[in-house]
Formats: sequence, C-alpha cells, structure tokens
Amino acid sequence: MEHLRIPGPTPCPEEVLQAMTKQLINHRGQEFGQILNDVTAELKQLFQTKNDVFVLTCSGTGGMEAAIVNMLSPGDKVLSVSIGVFGDRFADVARQFGAEVIPLRFEFGKAADIDDIRRALQNEPEIKAVLVTHNETSTGVTNDLASISSVIKEFDKLLIVDAMSSLGCINLPVDEWHCDVTVTCTQKGWMAPPGLAVVSLSPEAWQAHANARMPRFYWDFSKCQSYLEKSQTPWTPAVSTVFALSTSLEMVLSEGLANSIARHARVGKFTRDGLKSLGLSLFADENYASNAVTAVAATNGLDTKSLLKIMREEHQIVLAGGQGKLDGKIFRIGHMGWVTEDDIEPVISALKVALPKAGFAK
Repeated sequence: MEHLRIPGPTPCPEEVLQAMTKQLINHRGQEFGQILNDVTAELKQLFQTKNDVFVLTCSGTGGMEAAIVNMLSPGDKVLSVSIGVFGDRFADVARQFGAEVIPLRFEFGKAADIDDIRRALQNEPEIKAVLVTHNETSTGVTNDLASISSVIKEFDKLLIVDAMSSLGCINLPVDEWHCDVTVTCTQKGWMAPPGLAVVSLSPEAWQAHANARMPRFYWDFSKCQSYLEKSQTPWTPAVSTVFALSTSLEMVLSEGLANSIARHARVGKFTRDGLKSLGLSLFADENYASNAVTAVAATNGLDTKSLLKIMREEHQIVLAGGQGKLDGKIFRIGHMGWVTEDDIEPVISALKVALPKAGFAK
C-alpha cells in the first residue's frame, strides 16, 4: 500500500474509514439530525468559536465560493492577501463574481508583510473585505494571522480566512482573532475523506450577508441557518462523510486540540530537521514554516519530477510536486492530520536513498 504524504487528502484512521461503511440513513430523520447537531457542536469547540458553524457538501473551494457570494456584492472592493496558489485562487473566485479585487501578492516562500497590508488599507478606504490564507500549502508558509487580523480590524474590515489546512493542525482561535468567515475542509487536519467544507460566521459576517447581492442558491447561508434549526442541511449532505467526520472529530477531541497542535509542531520540526540533515534547502522562510506541510527547494541538481517517480515506484511513498510557477522547482511533504514522527521517519530514510538517483549532489 502506498504511503500518502501529500498536503491533502491525508491518510484516515481505520476507525474513520469504518464509519463510512455504515448503511445510509434518512438525512431528514432524527438519527442523522442528532449526528449533525453533535458534529456542529464539536466543530465549534475546535474552531474555538461560539458563533454559527455550517457543514457544506463540497470541496474546500466550494467553501471559498460560499464565503464570497454570501459576504459581497458585485463591485465591492476586496483586498486579496496572497502568498501562493491558493491565495490567488481565492482572489479568482471573488473576481469571477464581480468583486473588484485589489491584489497584494508576496514572494512565494514568504509570509505576508503586516505593514504592506496596513498601507493597502490606508490607500483604499473603500475596501470592504480582506481575503487571507492562513496556511498556504503550495509554499509551506503559515501567515501570522493574529497580527494580520489586528491590522484589518484597525480599519474595521471584514476578514475572510482560508483555513483549509490550518484548523486542527495550527492554532486558530476564530473568535479571539476576530475572523468573520473561516473556511476549512475535511480531508486535511480533520483526518476524514474529502467531501465536506465547514464555515464559521461572526455577527459582523451576518450583517454583511444581509446586504450581499452576489447570486447564490446552493450556497445560501440563510438556508443553512434555517435548516440547522431543524437539525438538517438544506440539501442532501454527503452522509457517509458526515459519519466519518463525526468519528474523526471525536478522536481529535479525545487527544485534545492543544495536544494536536503541539503534535503537529513536533512533527513539523522533525520533518524540517530531517530534510536539512540530508542537505536539502527548505523553500519557506523558516520563521513562518508550516507545521502542516513542508516545501523543499530543488537545488544541487535535483530533478523533482524524477524524485517523485522514484519515491512512488521504488518506495511506495507519494509526495507532492510544485504547483503553478513552482512546478519542477519544489517538492512537498504533507504532515497534517493522522501523523506522527514515526510516519515521517521512513520518508526521510527513503529520500536519503532516492535523492542521488534524482540528480541531487549534496
């Protein structure tokens, strides 16, 4: 069996996989309603929020689209803070629905600069919302979201956060950091299969929602709210994935959120130290290196595509390449969700053997 070490989907515990084998039940019935209520309450604990949380049947990108269309109107000015491919995607979604996107791009491998964000908000007082990726899996960088939020709230702007690969892995106290809309998905830190996105909404987000005029039907948060009051979702949910998520959330809560975050920090450091011991260069600024995924620069003659092939075919370890303009320039190791140092150690050992075959000269 292949050892999956990409930044999502991530491996699932056996208990989570078994939960998906249960026979389907009535998604409008009392039994599913109780599961949905329990899952929602558990998610609130892990989001560290007292505000509304909704489960959506879609990928993470669907959650991003839902955040955009529920908060904005065509023509609204939006500041897009991007440090990688997924930051750019968030901007593309907003642009597609008619927002006026003001891009604030930072060098890939670097975190967003707080002073640059402040200047952008000073220069464009009509900005309504700011889009921020907390943890950028395309580059292995984690933004200082607490500081970014503090600046955004100086200007009383809406903060919309892509937390796909950070929640459950990296500390993100949603209420304390004044995140208005926070979006995540099941196949990363939550140790569950793909198929669900989760969003939280602040009271300020609901005020924005009341005035938002972008077209929406399937994504309407008002429908989510009214149906959740009946312990239901507005549309047919991915029932089996909800079963899986229910089990995985119980496992996270059993470990404890603080312990999960500490474990990811240990595994992240273990990964970075192991890679550096092989003579490899980290792509990300190490001051902001992610504890969920590590990006490695292609230096010293390394052919990353050859390396990925060797790792997959000779060692049954699946790593990720670079995306967009980073294709062929980096490779990435995912270490989020159901992972310990014992899962990373064989990756480092296999790399030691594979690197010379892929042209790397230490």
